[in-house]
Amino acid sequence: MGDKHGLGKRIKDFYVKEYKKLFFIPLILFLLSALVLANTYFTTGEAIRRDVSLKGGISLTINAGYDNIAELEEFLESSFPESSVNLRTIESAGTIVGIIIEASDIEEDALVEAVNQKITLTKDNYSVETMGSSLGESFFMQMFIAVLLAFLSMGIVFQFYFKNIYATLAALFSAFMDIFITLGIMDLFGLRLTAGGIAAYLMLIGYSIDTSILLSTKVLKEHITEAVPAIFGAMKTGLTMSVAGIAATGVSFLLTNNTTLKQIMLILIVGLVIDVLTTWIGNVAFLRYYLEKKHGKH
Repeated sequence: MGDKHGLGKRIKDFYVKEYKKLFFIPLILFLLSALVLANTYFTTGEAIRRDVSLKGGISLTINAGYDNIAELEEFLESSFPESSVNLRTIESAGTIVGIIIEASDIEEDALVEAVNQKITLTKDNYSVETMGSSLGESFFMQMFIAVLLAFLSMGIVFQFYFKNIYATLAALFSAFMDIFITLGIMDLFGLRLTAGGIAAYLMLIGYSIDTSILLSTKVLKEHITEAVPAIFGAMKTGLTMSVAGIAATGVSFLLTNNTTLKQIMLILIVGLVIDVLTTWIGNVAFLRYYLEKKHGKH
């Protein structure tokens, strides 16, 4: 029991005294993510690999039932490893009566030939439509602008409430690192960005700002003499929120069979874990450095 308390005290003391060294943890993750995204850019021509909903491609609609959708999806992904393939089912009274396959970076004939190995296609039971890349690019740009506006709005609200530009920039930088590192990890997993994925990143921005508000309120607003007790008070609440969020999204990830929902939940799980580092190490380091410069040692 004494060893546990001793270890806990040593970790706590290290966290308090060596916060500048700890800041290198999120910084190194940030740089590694930058390398991953840069490698993707030089390999594929785009830093963030997008699926067909954001990139454009072809849509194959099959008016025939097929029971093993998971097997078909796995077959197509293995047949076209460099392409983005999405499958959706058309159901009537609980029975699959059709399939929609959306794919990018695949020739129409190659896709039809591959699907024909699993489902017999005739001129009467399928149709192919082309989704223009300009539409996908336009949608992607709109979502990108939405993310930028979310950052700007959060910054304005944060600055209005705290009236401290240093704390505002620290919170925004923490949120940016959270999003950027998560993007790098998702790219490392080989996951393509979808419209649902962008929604997950918008949620992450909000969550990151929430934990930064919690931290800054305790440290800057409550006029507590010592910053360290205030940080640990905020951390207790913040980590409880994070663990609850990770648990909830983890259960959702395990229980859902929907591909889009799985990606959203995975992004949130990874992002919430990274937020612990960017807020309680990165943001804390910024605020403690600021307070030490302003008031002396805290």
